[in-house]
Amino acid sequence: MRLNHIQMSRKIAVEILRWQYYSPYDFYNNELTEEAVAEMMDGSHYAIYNRTKELIGFFCIGESAQVPVGRRYGIYERGNIDFGIGMNPQLVGQGHGYGFCTYILEWIKQCSPNKPIRLTVARFNERAVALYEKLGFQAKNTFSSDLADFITMVKQN
Repeated sequence: MRLNHIQMSRKIAVEILRWQYYSPYDFYNNELTEEAVAEMMDGSHYAIYNRTKELIGFFCIGESAQVPVGRRYGIYERGNIDFGIGMNPQLVGQGHGYGFCTYILEWIKQCSPNKPIRLTVARFNERAVALYEKLGFQAKNTFSSDLADFITMVKQN
């Protein structure tokens, strides 16, 4: 899968915020609000397209990739590059995750060499956890919110 990314635009943010995932991944559904659009346009979010200009997904870097309740637990120590992802729900579960994540990880390595890369994933998302382990991530911390239990995973860059 050949991919390219661009800075998030309002139009793309609105499209992504309208995505609807099926259960149990409906946990990742968002509400289309001005606040949500503004967050996606804060400079830390990027849209990913394939060579036919189909919107594959998005990623974010930094605090936007952190689950806020995890900060209260002191989970997010400094020195790591946090990233978060979202894939077009029409493509989820079709084997695109490895190439999608590899593309993002390569970009992070180019921008921030030699820094550990961290992600946070909902514990119930076993499919994603298995993918991240295949990509070389190791579980580091766990924490809970009112909505779900989470795992932080780290990969040496």
